[in-house]
Amino acid sequence: MSITNEQELAGMRKAGEAVAFTLREMIKYARPGMTTKDLDEYGAKILSDFGAKSAPYLTYGFPGWTCISVDNEFCHGIPSDAKVLKEGDLINIDVSAELNGFWADNGGSFVIGEDIHDHGKLVEASKDILRKAINSIKGGVKIADIGGLMETEAKKRGYKVIRNLGGHGIGRSLHEQPDELMNYRNRFDTRRFRKNSVVAIETFISTTSGIAVEEKDGWTMVGNKGGYMAQHEHTILITDGKPVILTEMNGILN
Repeated sequence: MSITNEQELAGMRKAGEAVAFTLREMIKYARPGMTTKDLDEYGAKILSDFGAKSAPYLTYGFPGWTCISVDNEFCHGIPSDAKVLKEGDLINIDVSAELNGFWADNGGSFVIGEDIHDHGKLVEASKDILRKAINSIKGGVKIADIGGLMETEAKKRGYKVIRNLGGHGIGRSLHEQPDELMNYRNRFDTRRFRKNSVVAIETFISTTSGIAVEEKDGWTMVGNKGGYMAQHEHTILITDGKPVILTEMNGILN
């Protein structure tokens, strides 16, 4: 959406706060021995306290309130009583929600407990790439140039990007134009970021795979060549200068 007045900006700030606070608290709450269902229900309670409603549930009928992906699961992992978190697991939590007609989205990957499997470098690369991308976005910048920056930065670190997942416009629904804000340079994409528009910008940084494929459950995505992936995501308002990070409260780039 494009922000046209103070009321819309206030609405987007509140939606951003709801999902950001929920993500931050879920990351703090996660620990070995807990099921992903436990973690999801904790997040659901926080969203409910804000008066917010789960975006994937509202939009797609997703079987959970948040997406929680573990280890080789890249994204859209279904919360489950059968999935128990373990020391050193690579976790991704994606929280998106609607609040009073406004929608916001954010996510982050992190390691549970001690980094015994050496996932930390991947997580830090994803964070750094998102930080650089956000700092380079303003009105008039080519969308493809930001994709190119993300891919270049990933390659510098010995990683790949997932080529069939991307960020998206957001505001009055979960996915809006501009859609397909990819992590690589699409030379046919002539679009530019527009001042006062709101987008969810996200990384998809992988150790091995370049494509995400859907599992038999119809939701969970994994790599076409295996490996691991880290994702970090902020909802931002584009300006003439640095973007306003509406989900900054989540602290994922700290």
